[in-house]
Amino acid sequence: MAVYRTVVVGTDGSDSSFAAVDKAAGVAADAGATLVVVCAYHPASRQDVERAQDELGDEAYQVVGSAPAEDTLQSARDRAAKAGATNIETVALEGQPVDMLRKVVKDRSADLLVVGNRGLNTLTGRILGSVPSEVARKSGVDVLIVHTT
Repeated sequence: MAVYRTVVVGTDGSDSSFAAVDKAAGVAADAGATLVVVCAYHPASRQDVERAQDELGDEAYQVVGSAPAEDTLQSARDRAAKAGATNIETVALEGQPVDMLRKVVKDRSADLLVVGNRGLNTLTGRILGSVPSEVARKSGVDVLIVHTT
């Protein structure tokens, strides 16, 4: 089995993504690896956020600004520490999740990317693609897709 030096995990603040953080933290702890927690976000006006919440309900968990992203990353850092990770870095980046995860993997020379499986079995995910399926195809490193749903 490969020994990982740098593990990257994506989070958007959802329960599903936090389950992936927990798993990634365990892997990083076991390997003595650095854990890099990434949160991609899009700036949005209050009106856009309220409209998304009205239209999407429980699905409106997506991070929509840098302040919520920083809050999400702090929660993820706390969870990762409880799961045993000791060397934890956090990164908030404005952009699409797949692109930002790939960027951090490349910039940090990561050798493992961890994501939750949310979206893999949805109609939207099958038609438009999901973060897990996209990163699995495009990341260029080992990808661990955590069963979270």
